[in-house]
Amino acid sequence: MRKTRSLEQWRNIIEEQQASDLTITEFCQQHALSKTSFYAARSKLNTESGSFVQAKVTKHVPPTEQQQPITLAIGNVNLAYYPQCLSLI
Repeated sequence: MRKTRSLEQWRNIIEEQQASDLTITEFCQQHALSKTSFYAARSKLNTESGSFVQAKVTKHVPPTEQQQPITLAIGNVNLAYYPQCLSLI
């Protein structure tokens, strides 16, 4: 019997697989899922979200010392990134 899942349910299933140490094949076998349905749902979610993946901050660790900038030089152009100026909410 075929089970219909919402995109939100598939999103949770896909996140669960990504958090596991299992391959998609192993995960689908253990959870009685069709690999075809898994890939189709993942593709649809990626298309709808524009491939944006929201990062989850699990632990905030403040820097213990002043960090040096990261500098990228291409030709006559220098780009500097100062990590201490970035603030995460």
